[in-house]
Amino acid sequence: MSNKIIKKIFGGVNLTWPKVIIMAIVIGIYTAVMVMLEITKDTSFSDLAVTFEVWIFWGIFIIMNSKSAKDSALKCFIFFLISQPLIYLVQDVINGSSLFMTYYRNWIPFTIACLPMGFIGYFMKKDKWWGLLILLPIMILLGLQLSIYTSYTIFSFPRHLLTVLFCIVTLILYPLAIFNNKKIRLTGAVIGCLITLAFITWNFIKPPVYSTDILVSGNEYNFDNTYHAYLTDSKYGDLSLRYEEAIESWLVHAELKKAGKTQFVLESPSGEKRTFDINIQRDTYTIEEIM
Repeated sequence: MSNKIIKKIFGGVNLTWPKVIIMAIVIGIYTAVMVMLEITKDTSFSDLAVTFEVWIFWGIFIIMNSKSAKDSALKCFIFFLISQPLIYLVQDVINGSSLFMTYYRNWIPFTIACLPMGFIGYFMKKDKWWGLLILLPIMILLGLQLSIYTSYTIFSFPRHLLTVLFCIVTLILYPLAIFNNKKIRLTGAVIGCLITLAFITWNFIKPPVYSTDILVSGNEYNFDNTYHAYLTDSKYGDLSLRYEEAIESWLVHAELKKAGKTQFVLESPSGEKRTFDINIQRDTYTIEEIM
């Protein structure tokens, strides 16, 4: 992307009120559709419904194309006031659900915060060193989102890879797009690179693990600590047996390291085996015994 195009996007658009409202409606409906489509579940295309990285982009886009601090604050507020409720309302209309009443209240504080954030954010356009301090909390927030989705991608590659790349690109892009002063741009880009490196490295030093219990001893599956449980492919993780005093039962405990389909075996002291198919995802799983 050339510098000319970047400067056009971040400061060269005549962002009128009708454009803001149309943009909010289109993006709100698009987000709702991405959440509802089965093919986009647990992918980068549905991530924008639950995390901030893409909404940060739209907020900065509005700020950089506003005509004053007041204009920036009001346009950011109205954009999010329209787009966020639409995500839930569209789903409610199509699915007959009640997501708006259940979940939208969680976004109300963020929507209200758009007023001061849009107002303060406008002063990044003054091209001063303190403008970088205004941007820094946003970059740190982006780094946290990058960490979350790097973890998801490591666990279930290539899912969420586009979100990871989006976070990396915008962490470096925003200082270059917002500021004209070469020293500020370079300092911001270096900070973006350091944030990126730190959060990605952390996830490789401490890879994601999904810790859960996948089987409970009872009428159907009766076992204790004399049994042995293991995954047929150890790259997916490790199994062990543990006793839960609260329910007075033995459990097959899993430390899962990778998404995918494999099998696990529950073997008795006499060598009798019961084998199960297991489909592992980042925060859920399904099992079915092979008869």
